[in-house]
Amino acid sequence: MNKIEISAPAKTNLHLQILHQREDGFHAIDTRMVALSLADRLILERNKPGSGAVLTCSEAGLDTGEGNLVMRALRVLEEHGGRSFDVSLHLQKEIPIAAGLGGGSSDAAALMMGLNDLFALNLDVPTLASLAARIGSDVPFFVYSSPCDCTGRGEVVTPIEFEIRLPMLLVKPDFGVSAAWAYQNRKGSLENPSVSYAPQLCEWGAMANDLERPVYEKYVWLARLKMWLLDQAETHVAMLSGSGSTMLVILQEEAGGESLQARVQQHFGENVWTYVGHTLASK
Repeated sequence: MNKIEISAPAKTNLHLQILHQREDGFHAIDTRMVALSLADRLILERNKPGSGAVLTCSEAGLDTGEGNLVMRALRVLEEHGGRSFDVSLHLQKEIPIAAGLGGGSSDAAALMMGLNDLFALNLDVPTLASLAARIGSDVPFFVYSSPCDCTGRGEVVTPIEFEIRLPMLLVKPDFGVSAAWAYQNRKGSLENPSVSYAPQLCEWGAMANDLERPVYEKYVWLARLKMWLLDQAETHVAMLSGSGSTMLVILQEEAGGESLQARVQQHFGENVWTYVGHTLASK
């Protein structure tokens, strides 16, 4: 096998609770993450020996050097195995950047799984997950390819049975939110009195996101968007996805996505990115 293509799905958090700040500076969290039908694609192809690894990307301006999580994941595998990989990598981006959807982390996990298959490394999932934790807190989740409950800083991953496929609409403005900023500014942030932060109760559990408070305090547009979405007939749940800036809308029924999508763009402008899809259930 000389070439392989890997899907790198986005994620969202069905709930996200921040417990406390740890001594290492990270925050201890309790969250349930599920993958989404929205996905990037990573194509890996063997190169001639000695040519090294080269990454290209469909997204103009995205760093394709050592700062990219895909390249960082490759270096972690090289260090672990004591070898180099001669491989061409092409990343086809569909997941927005700085959106709270885990695109960079998913791309890194896809690289690790793809190299494992392409070069027959025979690394099992727990080993890959342990290596993935060196790259970022969300990366181990994507290695498991399953809905998961995550604790620690997010890297302690427990796959779960979650067989519900939730229809959804994603709405993202033309700006991003830094996850590091959102976590750092949660303490001391104030609630917006016009916004509901209460858990939204569903048959699969309560949905709430502790990062909404700092994000809505700074990005008031997102606070207004949430409350507008909650007023729409198609909406079952509206909540910030991860650290944002994407808003996650769980729909009352799958057929409602396109009509709400059109109304969002009519009301908030065509520069707002939207996506109609669904969460991925347990296999």
